[in-house]
Amino acid sequence: MTMRLSPGLCAGLVLCCLTAAAPVAAQQLPPPQVSVQVMTPEALPVVNELPGRVAATRIAEVRPRVGGIVIERVFEQGGKVEAGDVLYRIDPAPYDVRVASAQGALARAEATALNAADQEKRARALRERKVTAGVDLDNAATALAQAQADVAIARASLQEAQLNRSYTEVTAPIAGVVGRALVTEGALVNAQTDIMATIQQLDPVYVDFTQSSSELFALRRALAAGQLAMMSADEAAVRLIFDDGSEYAHPGKLLFSEASVDSSTGQITLRAEFPNPEGELLPGLYVRVRIEQAMRDNALTVPQMAVQRDQSGQAYVYALKDDETVERRDVTLGQTTDNRWLVESGLEPGDRVVVLGAQKLYPDAKVVAQPVEAPRVPAGAAAAAEAPAQE
Repeated sequence: MTMRLSPGLCAGLVLCCLTAAAPVAAQQLPPPQVSVQVMTPEALPVVNELPGRVAATRIAEVRPRVGGIVIERVFEQGGKVEAGDVLYRIDPAPYDVRVASAQGALARAEATALNAADQEKRARALRERKVTAGVDLDNAATALAQAQADVAIARASLQEAQLNRSYTEVTAPIAGVVGRALVTEGALVNAQTDIMATIQQLDPVYVDFTQSSSELFALRRALAAGQLAMMSADEAAVRLIFDDGSEYAHPGKLLFSEASVDSSTGQITLRAEFPNPEGELLPGLYVRVRIEQAMRDNALTVPQMAVQRDQSGQAYVYALKDDETVERRDVTLGQTTDNRWLVESGLEPGDRVVVLGAQKLYPDAKVVAQPVEAPRVPAGAAAAAEAPAQE
């Protein structure tokens, strides 16, 4: 007798068979292959990114040293000038007259001195022959000394008049870039008061940037405790970052930090110097400064792709155990350098961390590990940005 099965019963039997075979098939899947990296201590610079502004190394306000009517502007606005270049000319006619008057006064004083010298010579000869009294010789010597003093005064007055005449050509006190003209031809300018133009020296330039006092004091405490190694001003690499994220081509050097804290902001001002041969850096430009302030010895870093986060935001990695299974390790992260996280805590030297393939793992999962070599972070790396520590 042949038994006939309904279509529904057949489908149920097939589903039960597939369900029973699923665990067996899952158990037969090979362990996933992952890439692991051995945690090796290395020297890592402590890099901070701080806000700053560009400032000229020299600023000179061009003022007239004598007053008068401006008759010519010589310089090109916005152009480069050298120290001593003529910028303006003031009407020299009044000063020519003063020079001529001083020359006449000097000639008269010299003639008077020449006559006094003759008188003194004659009085001395008569005194030697005892023809005149000694007082006549004394009077002649005194008159000669006064005449010689008048010559010195007249000569100084001539030098002053010539100097004032030379000041009618207003020259650049420093080399640099001259700004716009603040006076025009025909304007009356007063000595030492009116500003005619401004010159700024822009190669090199200063960059003044600020750092919070708490960060700087924490850095100094770490240095004092031996957790960090001090870097000298010559060794500290300083880089500039523009608003668009691009990096300035020329590195700078740290000059100094202020010895006081701004009472209104709690910030400490530092100053760096940068070459500016192309003139890209202009005074007032906002930039960000990346500066190496110390060196962290025996630092541990992991690639950013190895780090995962749970729903609470806790950062963790998977570490390989001796039985070729993985375990979760919660880590505290510091700064980033060349796409690598600094590990503040949670890992030890010699730990093997899963780099590639960590996304598909779970605690105690069996894996096939393939070691990869960790890239070394260069000692002078300045492409790092300080990131807040993650708990």
